[in-house]
Amino acid sequence: MSIAENILRFRESIPPHVTLVAVSKTKPVADLMEAYETGQRIFGENKIQEMTEKWEEMPKDIQWHMIGHVQTNKVKFMAPFVSLVHAVDRIKLLKEINKQALANDRVIDVLIQVKIAREDSKFGMAVDDVISLFQSKELDNYPNVNVVGLMGMATFTDDQRQVQAEFELLEGLFLRFRESANLTILSSGMSGDYKLAIDNGSTMIRVGSSIFGAR
Repeated sequence: MSIAENILRFRESIPPHVTLVAVSKTKPVADLMEAYETGQRIFGENKIQEMTEKWEEMPKDIQWHMIGHVQTNKVKFMAPFVSLVHAVDRIKLLKEINKQALANDRVIDVLIQVKIAREDSKFGMAVDDVISLFQSKELDNYPNVNVVGLMGMATFTDDQRQVQAEFELLEGLFLRFRESANLTILSSGMSGDYKLAIDNGSTMIRVGSSIFGAR
């Protein structure tokens, strides 16, 4: 099926309250424009330089989501335009986003990445650290950063019970602080596990290969 057909198929398969982020990393602008022509306006990239180049070339009504691990020295390049940073996994990064947002007279929306997977390769803040962050006044130090939700990536495994447990952990954390921290987004689920993620409260899924094909 074409990119346009894949986009439409996904829209039909997810509830209306769930946001679809089209993961377009490594894909050419022509592919993104095919998705754009079907009405897709949210694209996820994992390299700031590539995202910046696409932002410069493509229509300005697109929302660009930074979904990869972020190096603090690269934040300044995306600060003028990024819509949402998915993977804030340390306080140092929070400080830098605040600094660069201030320099661009912006307030930048971010998600706190929680380490729910058992894999060492996965990034994220420990659950206890996330709890401490929301219970303290730490976030008051970053007025140009708006924490709008949580993000988590489950272990890459065929064991659905383990994936279910990890998504449940993330949802429980989200529900615990949803009102007090004014959280509105729970980002979990990708091409292989998005249905299970939605069953466990996800309001934003990141889909790449099932839209654009294998890389």
